[in-house]
Amino acid sequence: MNRRSLKRSALAVGAATTLVVMTACSSSTESGDDASPEESSSAMESEAPASDLPQTIVFSPLSLEIPAMQGLADGVQGYGGSQGWEVIVQDPAFDPSTQVQQAKEVIESGRAGAMWIIAVAPESMTEVLTTAQELGVPVLINGVPADYGFDGPQVGVSFGTIDYVEAGTALGEQTGMCINEKLGGEGTVIYGASAAGTAGKEEIDTAFMEALAATAPNAEVVQEWEAVERAASQTDVGTILQGNPDVNVVASSNDEGILGAIGAFKAAGKELPCAVDFGGNDEVLALVEDGTMFATAALQFEQDMVQSFDTLAAMQLDPEMVGPELTVPLAVTTAAG
Repeated sequence: MNRRSLKRSALAVGAATTLVVMTACSSSTESGDDASPEESSSAMESEAPASDLPQTIVFSPLSLEIPAMQGLADGVQGYGGSQGWEVIVQDPAFDPSTQVQQAKEVIESGRAGAMWIIAVAPESMTEVLTTAQELGVPVLINGVPADYGFDGPQVGVSFGTIDYVEAGTALGEQTGMCINEKLGGEGTVIYGASAAGTAGKEEIDTAFMEALAATAPNAEVVQEWEAVERAASQTDVGTILQGNPDVNVVASSNDEGILGAIGAFKAAGKELPCAVDFGGNDEVLALVEDGTMFATAALQFEQDMVQSFDTLAAMQLDPEMVGPELTVPLAVTTAAG
C-alpha cells in the first residue's frame, strides 16, 4: 500500500474518533482483556511497579499528521498520566522503516514498559514483536496474528481489530431503516465506498449491500463513488446527480464522503431525506442531532483507548499472559436518539 492509500485508510477510520482530553498528563514525544477492571486498576495505580519494567507506555500511531491520531495520542497521554504512567509518543509519519527503527530503539533501550503500535505496514513489524517478546515488553498492535506471521495468539502480544462486517451491517441496516421510515421502502441510493486498499473495504462493502437488501429490499443502489476527501466527494456526487436526479439516499463508508455528498445536494438545491455513514466525527454527530442525517455508526475510540491501556497494564504484571484479541467498540447514533 502506498503512502496516499495509507493516509486514506487512516482517515476513513480515524474520522470516527471522538476523544475526551483528560488531565494529569505525564508525557514526552519522539519525532520522525481478559483481566478484570480491578486487577488492571491496581496494576496502574500501585506506587511501586509490580515488575522490573518501567511504568512507561510508548504509543506509535501511523502519523501525527492525522488529526484523529493526534487526538488519540492526547487521550493516551491523559489517561496514562492520570494512572501514574509516563507516555512516550512516537511519530513515524507514515514511514514503515522509521516506525520499525523507533520501536526497536525504545524497546532495546529499556525505556519501554509497554508499547501500543498502529502499524503502518504490519509485515514490517514482526521483528519488533519478537524482540519485545524476548525482552518481556508487552505490545498491543492492530490486526490479527496472521498479519505478523504468527499462527495464533501470542504471549506478551495483544491484537486489536475493527469488526468491519459489523460496521457495514450497521450502515446497511440504518440506511434501509431510513428508506422504510421516510420513503415508503423505495429509495434510489448512491454509495460512497472507500478507496481500493483501504483496510476493511471488502468486508464493509459486502456487509452494507447485504444488510441494505435485507432491510429495504425495494431500494436500488444506482451508483458508487470513491469517497476519500470531502471536496472530491462533493464534486463526484454533484456529477452523479446530473445523471441520476432521482437519487434520494446516500450512504458512505466514511465521514468525508457523507459530508461532501450533503454539500453536493445543497449546491444542487435538492433535499436529501436519507443520509447515513460509518464515521461519527463531531461534525457528523451534530448533523445527526439536528436531523440533517438519519444515523451514523461510529467506532468508540475513547472506550478502546481505555481497554487497550488497561490490557497492557495487566500484561505487564503477568509476563506469561497470552494477549487477548480486542475489538474496537461500535455504537449507532440516530436522529431519533
